[in-house]
Amino acid sequence: MIDAYTLDQCSKNEEVLQLKIKNLEHAIQQSEAMIAESSMDGDALTFLRRKVAESMQDLEVLYLLKSD
Repeated sequence: MIDAYTLDQCSKNEEVLQLKIKNLEHAIQQSEAMIAESSMDGDALTFLRRKVAESMQDLEVLYLLKSD
């Protein structure tokens, strides 16, 4: 989950918002690639999938902030 400070900074500065969005998009893509190629055990895959889901939620919040 995005912390309050990060949200505040993203709402004040478009450049920070764009960088955060770009970083999250890249992290999600890389994590999904790891999941697709992975031979990790079930617990590790579950953890990684949970983190991807959380990152996607954070990204949606940032997209909403960007559209305002």
